[in-house]
Amino acid sequence: MSSEIPSTGAEPGAGQEREPEPADGQGKAHGQAPAHGAHGRVPTRAEKWAAFKESPFLPATVLVLILAVAAGLFAGSYTYSMANPTPHRIPVAVAGDPGAPQIKALVAGTDLALPGSLTVTDYPTYAQAREAMDEQKAFAVLRAQGRDGLAMDLSGASGASVAQVLDETAVQVGKEAGIKVTVKDVRPLQKGDPRGLALFYISLAAVIIGFVGAIQLSVHARGLNPAERIGFTAAYALLGGFAVAAVVDWLLGALDLPFVESWLILALTMFTSGMVFTMFNTLMGRWAMLPTWGVMVLLGNPSSGGAVSWPLLPSLLGHIGQWLPPGASVNAQHTAVYFQGHQHLKPFLVLAGWALVSSTVFWVWRHRHPGGRDRAPAHAAAPAAA
Repeated sequence: MSSEIPSTGAEPGAGQEREPEPADGQGKAHGQAPAHGAHGRVPTRAEKWAAFKESPFLPATVLVLILAVAAGLFAGSYTYSMANPTPHRIPVAVAGDPGAPQIKALVAGTDLALPGSLTVTDYPTYAQAREAMDEQKAFAVLRAQGRDGLAMDLSGASGASVAQVLDETAVQVGKEAGIKVTVKDVRPLQKGDPRGLALFYISLAAVIIGFVGAIQLSVHARGLNPAERIGFTAAYALLGGFAVAAVVDWLLGALDLPFVESWLILALTMFTSGMVFTMFNTLMGRWAMLPTWGVMVLLGNPSSGGAVSWPLLPSLLGHIGQWLPPGASVNAQHTAVYFQGHQHLKPFLVLAGWALVSSTVFWVWRHRHPGGRDRAPAHAAAPAAA
């Protein structure tokens, strides 16, 4: 005995076709509500702005504007500092009699050619004048020779650009004044670094890799706790500084470095740069790159005296650069390589001061840093399943 179950018409059977949806998409034929509610109206300007602020388009737009401004500032800062170096306050030592006619004539002629550029200091003996040069208090030593002769001892290692200016000016002034000028570079640059730029490049590498390394730690090792973050920053600084010194000295032979001292200077520079970014990351979050780039690259590198010696920099930059990490690194490295035995404490204090302040700020406000791991107390852990 069979029975049929009548079709309700609610669902199409096999082989049957569904009725097409209404062309207007409004669903009126099936009793659906028209789409003229909140989702169908045009958003207000306030709603559009709120949605834009929550979208990734806002930070992307801000970054476009920031990068455009940064590009202009980057080009402007380096062009302003280096494109047209002009002599300012070049310290020169005079050995022996400062009243010798040829010395007076040369100094007066140089002041006319380079107005107000020379700062002359008298020393009773040549040995004292040379000591001033070794202490980097003077870029040249002048001394009379006979009745109409004059010797100029230059320190090319103190600054190739300054030495070139003094050499060319002294020879020209000597010809015009009828003075026989003998120029000798008593502190020359190394053969592998004839323009004196290698030290600037290795210091620049330490600065850039220093804060780039900190950025990468914040991205790829976000879970590091504060002490671990400081430890890993010190680790890549030590290893990175060794790599830079080894490549420049052992592999390329561009510089004959006092290896351990140069290595430690590079490591301290790299660590300082990394902690500067970490400090700003703690204080400013995702915008930490802005002040880091401003201090270390836009301002620090052009004023470091590495590419253009400080007497040729604009006066304000020449003073500021000595108190920023890039300038301190160049100064320490420069003295270590070319003036061994005359190292100054100031650049190390500058680097250590920036590193200490940055590390302290990071440690005190470490709870604000976007990284780290949450550590739940042991008694709060969920009991194991039976």
